[in-house]
Amino acid sequence: MKITASAVSLNVEDVEASSGFLVRHFGFQVVMSADGFASLTRDDAGMNVIYLRRGLPTLPADQRDDHAGGLILAFTVDDLEGELARLEGEGVTITMPLTAEEWGERAFQVRDPNGVIVQLVDWNAPADG
Repeated sequence: MKITASAVSLNVEDVEASSGFLVRHFGFQVVMSADGFASLTRDDAGMNVIYLRRGLPTLPADQRDDHAGGLILAFTVDDLEGELARLEGEGVTITMPLTAEEWGERAFQVRDPNGVIVQLVDWNAPADG
């Protein structure tokens, strides 16, 4: 098997609201869209983010009404503090403040208009002692 691309697909109520949030605040671009569907990309993201409107008849019946709840859309960034300041300056509500874990992960979170969690992360792995 050869994987040629990757994507995460999220069911939401309002596709335009979630895709607009990623475009406006995270620099994604819509590369394909239709009623109830949007595919977004960034050259440096390594994957596409796809939004599907809940209830689409093209989805299997046992998935149609699922919501992206419980999922964290995480992006590793170079300047975590700079991104935090930028998002705060853009009026985005920070839903989890900047935290540092003992294993070296630092992160903060925001939520898009559909409640999808977007987490920005950097890594400072502890030195072996």
